[in-house]
Amino acid sequence: MSVETLPSRTVDAVVIGGGAAGLNGALMLARSRRSVVVIDGGTPRNAPADAVHGLLGLDGTPPAELYRRGREEVRGYGGTVVTGTVAAAAPADPSSEGDPRFAVMLTDGRELTARRLLVATGALDVLPDVPGLADHWGRGVVHCPYCHGWEVRDEPIGVLAVGPASVHQALLFRQLTDDLVYLTRGTELDDEARARLAVLDVRVVEEPVTEVVADTGGAIAGVLLAGGSMVERRVLAVGTSLLPRLDGLEALGLPVEELPGGMGRRVVSGMAGTTEVPGVWVAGNVTEPMAQVGASAAAGAMAGAHINAHLAAADADAAVAARAVVA
Repeated sequence: MSVETLPSRTVDAVVIGGGAAGLNGALMLARSRRSVVVIDGGTPRNAPADAVHGLLGLDGTPPAELYRRGREEVRGYGGTVVTGTVAAAAPADPSSEGDPRFAVMLTDGRELTARRLLVATGALDVLPDVPGLADHWGRGVVHCPYCHGWEVRDEPIGVLAVGPASVHQALLFRQLTDDLVYLTRGTELDDEARARLAVLDVRVVEEPVTEVVADTGGAIAGVLLAGGSMVERRVLAVGTSLLPRLDGLEALGLPVEELPGGMGRRVVSGMAGTTEVPGVWVAGNVTEPMAQVGASAAAGAMAGAHINAHLAAADADAAVAARAVVA
């Protein structure tokens, strides 16, 4: 496969990440006649899923197809989308806060310079360490009732608890099935939580889970308990620990904060994805880990528009300064 050529000139923006947030941000910039390059590693968070859901007009679209269309749209407005992984991104001129520059290097050695960065690298889902669980991620093992709930309605579902937030998850999945089991996995349940689960006919299992068992067809058959018995389930819902994907971006110094309830971390952002780092915006799951595809795309659009406005102001200021020198 041929390697795409990167622009030799400084571009207006580099978008790191080619998912919904990154591509929609790039689309807004390209439609504003900005020179924009998307660096796409090709490993979106929702790659294991069969389809995207909750996205108006595109519900049921396979993720790969959605991103293929997005890449075509960005290219159709003059944007560049290249396959690659960022090895390093850092300010090229830290003293230039008014109109900063960034050096971006890919793992294959290609380099480019940008005036602004949009980081849309997404989040990494870290599953509980239960043997067999990861084998079914994105199919029989799900985390979001809005992403996958309709598809698993009326199935025997088990909630593998990871903490207090798992009770809320159980309430949401209880809307989708009458057959729900809550597996505590050593987490605490207060009286209020027990009362809620009891009144909704959710069975609570406190015996430790040792393994996720598959049937002969490779689908989930149930979970094996420490005592040797099995709880038959076809679907498991589990909360993941969410970590922003920031490999290679350490030199940017993006601020990161803990999510409540031990749910992971996120990059801190303000309005339209602004960050404390001049010239760097973020969008999508890297800063809003719970956002679905539609919300991530909308955040990317907001960030792209904000970057364009920031560039327009910088261009005007540079023109005023240049005229003053001539005068």
